[in-house]
Amino acid sequence: MGGSVSCCISPGESPKIHRREVELEECPITTTEDVSEDTGTYLQHISDRELPDELAQEANPSDHPRASTLFLNKSQTDVREKRKSNYLNHMSPGLLSKKYSSCSTIFIDDSTVSQPNLKSTIKCVALAIYYHIKNRDSNRSLDIFDEKKHPLSREKVPDDYSVVDPEHKLIYRFIRTLFSSAQLTAECAIVTLVYLERLLTYAEMDICPCNWKRIVLGAILLASKVWDDQAVWNVDYCQILKDITVEDMNEMERHFLELLQFNINVPASVYAKYYFDLRSLADDNNLSFPLEPLSNKRAQKLEAISRLCEDKYKDLGKAAMRRSISADNLVGIKNSQAVLS
Repeated sequence: MGGSVSCCISPGESPKIHRREVELEECPITTTEDVSEDTGTYLQHISDRELPDELAQEANPSDHPRASTLFLNKSQTDVREKRKSNYLNHMSPGLLSKKYSSCSTIFIDDSTVSQPNLKSTIKCVALAIYYHIKNRDSNRSLDIFDEKKHPLSREKVPDDYSVVDPEHKLIYRFIRTLFSSAQLTAECAIVTLVYLERLLTYAEMDICPCNWKRIVLGAILLASKVWDDQAVWNVDYCQILKDITVEDMNEMERHFLELLQFNINVPASVYAKYYFDLRSLADDNNLSFPLEPLSNKRAQKLEAISRLCEDKYKDLGKAAMRRSISADNLVGIKNSQAVLS
């Protein structure tokens, strides 16, 4: 895993993984109707008593593509309050600064699933973390992520560090500094959010004012190693955060991996779900992705891509047609052979 060879080794003092126990229904009491003369007493098969993997993962949005993301659910309360306030005060839901296409000018959004806009994606991820902290259920945490016990700088940690919720701008500046210094991509920001929500679900903890910086740092550290081809080493983050030690980074990485149960896989469907939910979060909070006018060069490029895709689909259709014709000929030959025999 990148800069630390021992990152996959579980230390003896690591916290135990809190796994959710699945409550299984008790086996039904057998009666005389359940007894068969041939097979004897009916016994429930083990596959009937265990939940399938798909149902077990359905409650975890970081593993299941159909489960709703946690940050979008936590933001809905504030979104509904904003809409209600705007309706009562007869206010416009947002600034009328959004660009619209016309007959003379077409505006396009260059942010896609494969190449998201970096600045807008980081803003949305910071906003998702903000709602996680603001609308948290409790203050469950672990010592390894406590900023008081493991400070990121030599500056004295304020006494109210565990009470005052950070603002969206503060979270955005912290993430932007790490991404800018380490030269990370926008895709890495989405994977960071996936790991963060997976940690909260697996470890049954909350992200709160006392631990949000170290949790975000651990998620970015892991995402940069898994996603980027040229991973940033732990010592490189020590160059960014001058007062943190490599030993502290290694220990935090080991605990993070252990709490994730070493599940660092992010399916394409889960990644796409987080991307589009971040766009929905941006629309709900008037954080629109930048629109650029369609230039002649960009139009020619889009036309070339469209023509290439069209030719590719035509070739696939021809290949499928050839396979179908070959199968029909094979059936016809077999039928004729059967008649002659």
